[in-house]
Amino acid sequence: MPIDHTSTEPRHPAKRRFLRPATAVWTAGLLAAVSIPVAFSQADGQVAATTASSAPGLTWRSCDGGFQCATARIPLDHRNPRGRTISVAVMRHRATDTAHRIGSLFVNGGGPGAQLAGFTAAYAHVPSTWRARYDIVAFDPRGFGESTAVRCFPTTEAENAFLSGAPIGFPVGARETSAWIGTWSRFAARCTKRDPDLIQHVSTADVARDMDLLRQAVGDPVLNYVGLSYGSLLGTTYANLFPAKVGRMALDGNVGPVAWTDGKSGLPSFVREGNDQASAAVLKDFLDLCGKASTAACAFSAGGPAATRAKYDTLLRRLRQHPVTMGTPPDTQTCGYACGVLSLPLGNVSMWREGADLLQQMWEKSSGRTTSAAVAKKAGTAAPYAGREQFLATVCSDSPNPRDPHAYEAAARLAYARSGPSALDPAWATEPCAGWPLGKDRYAGPWNRRTANPILLLNNTKDPATSHRQAVTVSRTLARARLLTVNGYGHTVFSNPSTCAMEHETRYLLTGALPPAGTVCKQDVVPFS
Repeated sequence: MPIDHTSTEPRHPAKRRFLRPATAVWTAGLLAAVSIPVAFSQADGQVAATTASSAPGLTWRSCDGGFQCATARIPLDHRNPRGRTISVAVMRHRATDTAHRIGSLFVNGGGPGAQLAGFTAAYAHVPSTWRARYDIVAFDPRGFGESTAVRCFPTTEAENAFLSGAPIGFPVGARETSAWIGTWSRFAARCTKRDPDLIQHVSTADVARDMDLLRQAVGDPVLNYVGLSYGSLLGTTYANLFPAKVGRMALDGNVGPVAWTDGKSGLPSFVREGNDQASAAVLKDFLDLCGKASTAACAFSAGGPAATRAKYDTLLRRLRQHPVTMGTPPDTQTCGYACGVLSLPLGNVSMWREGADLLQQMWEKSSGRTTSAAVAKKAGTAAPYAGREQFLATVCSDSPNPRDPHAYEAAARLAYARSGPSALDPAWATEPCAGWPLGKDRYAGPWNRRTANPILLLNNTKDPATSHRQAVTVSRTLARARLLTVNGYGHTVFSNPSTCAMEHETRYLLTGALPPAGTVCKQDVVPFS
């Protein structure tokens, strides 16, 4: 899911827009023990082995009103089901139309990240027809949130202090690059020593195997599933590990599994996926459409597309030379070049006007003028510990990245040449992986195993994180999949609604009927309207 780069979290790595926390994606718009086979594939995708684990018993308790919570005990290593176990926290809301209940619908709103912290609020945004016919089930993946978590520091404050020497977002210039590489190298060294066994078993494939155990624990013969952004990768992985157990699976904002798991090019994960190109294309359209609009509709407009793009380039030069202070005391933050690149909410069209307002405030600040309104940090309730190591543990387990930290400088130059400022976040986002191990049982293909039922893919044509081209590739890679295209902007269709697309997705989830091949829907929201 897109990341909200205006988050109050001050020291977040450049996570990439497709990896937005689940709460942000979902709020925009999981009895008896049985023995099951678990398929494995080594990192090269060639060697397979089979073992058996038992589905956990789930003791449900009431929590947060009409919701139910449970904790599953899952083998840390599915090859060794009698070895160490870990906890997986699960939450569900039972179907509201019990007479016509279909089963359970597992959901993952993206990340990789915790799912339960925002699940109760997100549930209200799930279409009522889904809630009527399905138990809606979510769980915190291993390594995150209320499940057994990867944790390298006692508190968030301690982690922020450790990372305070690194630039926010990505490095610009030799001095920041040196600080970035040194800080994240020490971070990796600390984290990988804390619980090396857990670190080696937090890949997406490990989570997919957990999900199959949970599927059986709730008594479903097949997995019905909706996955957004990173959640699409989890779904694709599950579909190829357990093809006979795929029920109705809708994947929205699609991550290309081949590009994600194949590091032969030597490029960082997000550069080889072309994330920089997708983001640059949407940024250009954002500025062009802003330039065509009045300042009432887009505050950053300079009266035309070319003039608005030039204004943005000037803003970035100003911010690099003289960062500005944004916010209302005491909640203020320094905003420099990276802030100017990362602060735009390109993944959510309904927030484009807000993004333009923010750019204009930066513009006025950088020119020495007083802004008409301050940008305050958003207040929020206390959340479970969510250190950057949790995100990195899964991403670095899944996706090969260069081991030489300085290889990212070359990748940044290459990507910048083709994509401009949008390249720097994707080029540097996985540099911390230089010091992390690949997952012991990560899955790297094959990706074309024939599933029991066809999979529905959804993607916007102008997604800044998971490009439509990537979705087309996924549709051709999977053995049984159909792509529903939405002509519009933003990351995931769910976060950028299309009534047409939602009707097709709902029909599929309720009946299994796919939209006609080649279906293209319109988006409901028009940018800067």
